[in-house]
Amino acid sequence: MRLGAHAETVFEWLALKLNLGPKPLADTQAAFQFARIIMAASRAGLFEALQHGGRTAQEIADSRNTDPRATGKALDALLAHGYLRYRNGRYELNRLSRKWLLADSPHTVVHKLDFQEIEWRWTEGFDQWLYDGAARDMHRALTPEEWRRYQWGMRDFSTAPATEVAWRARLPKAARTLLDIGGSHGFYAVQLCRRHPGLQATILELPEAIPTAAEILAREGMGDRVSHVAGDALADDLGHETYDAVLIANLIHHFNAEQNLRLAQKVTRALKPSGVFMVMDAIRITSPAEANRPDRRLGAVLDVYFALTSTSGTWSVEAVQNWQMAAGLRPSRPVWLKTMPGAALISAVRPTE
Repeated sequence: MRLGAHAETVFEWLALKLNLGPKPLADTQAAFQFARIIMAASRAGLFEALQHGGRTAQEIADSRNTDPRATGKALDALLAHGYLRYRNGRYELNRLSRKWLLADSPHTVVHKLDFQEIEWRWTEGFDQWLYDGAARDMHRALTPEEWRRYQWGMRDFSTAPATEVAWRARLPKAARTLLDIGGSHGFYAVQLCRRHPGLQATILELPEAIPTAAEILAREGMGDRVSHVAGDALADDLGHETYDAVLIANLIHHFNAEQNLRLAQKVTRALKPSGVFMVMDAIRITSPAEANRPDRRLGAVLDVYFALTSTSGTWSVEAVQNWQMAAGLRPSRPVWLKTMPGAALISAVRPTE
C-alpha cells in the first residue's frame, strides 16, 4: 500500500512522473489536515447524524451542537474526498462512511480514530527520536482512560484482519485449545473460534488491560468459549504441551530479538505435537533493496513508529522464521493479508518427533 499523493488525471500523473508538483506537500500538509478533519468529524458525530437519512449542514449542526459554518466546510471537505455524497440539497452517507464510520457498524473504526488523537501527540516525538534514537515506551504512560481508548481502538483496527486470519490460518485438524498471547479485546480468538466450532480460546493479557478487554469481549457473546487470564508472556510459564495453537497478533513489534526468541521457545514447549504457532504483524523491509515492494511499505512506516513508541519495531519474515526454527518449529510459507496490506501471518508447526 502506497501512502500519499496519487494521480487521478493524466495531467496529475505527468506532474508526478516529471516531478513538477511538490509531492512532499501532498504527503504532509494535505494528508495531516484531512486526517484531522476525519477525526474531528467522527468525534463530533457528524457521520452518526446522517445514519437515518440525508440532512442539510444546518440540520447536522443543530443535531450535534456544532457551528453551522464550520460544519458545512467540514462536510464539503469530506464530500470532496469520497466520504459522503450530496443529493437534493442534503448530505448523505455513502458505502464507505456507512461501513467504517458508524459506531454500531460491525466494521467500525470510530474508536481507532478516537485513539489516534493520543497517537498524534506521540508522533510529535519523531524529531527528538531522530537525534537520540531513544524509545519513549508510550504505553507505560497511558492513563486508565487512555488505556480504555487504546483497547477499543485496537478492537476496531483488528476487525478486518482478524476475519481474514480466521479463514486463512491452518490449524491442526480437530484443534481444541488456542492461546492468544496479548490478545486484549479477543477478536482474533473470537473469529478463530467461530471458524472452528470445537475450539476454546484463552487470552493471556496483562492484569491492567483485562477490565476493558473483558467488556469488549462480552459484546461478542462468546464467553463460554473465549476467556481472559491475567499474566505476562515474557515472565510466566505457558505450560507444557497444552495448546493446539498459539497466536501472537500485533505484539512482537513491542519486543526485541532476544525476547521474541525466548517467547518462541516458550510457545514451542506449550504446543502439542503438530501444534501451530501463528505470528501476525506488519512486516519491515530487510534491506533498502526491498523498499519499493508494495507489501513492505506499511511495515517500513510502522517500524519507525514502534521504534519511537515502544522499545523495538516491526520485524522481517526471515527474523520471525529464524526464531521459530531456533525454537524447534518448522515454518510454513507466510500468508500476506489482503485486508491489512503490509502485514503477514507467519506460521510454524511443532514436529511430532
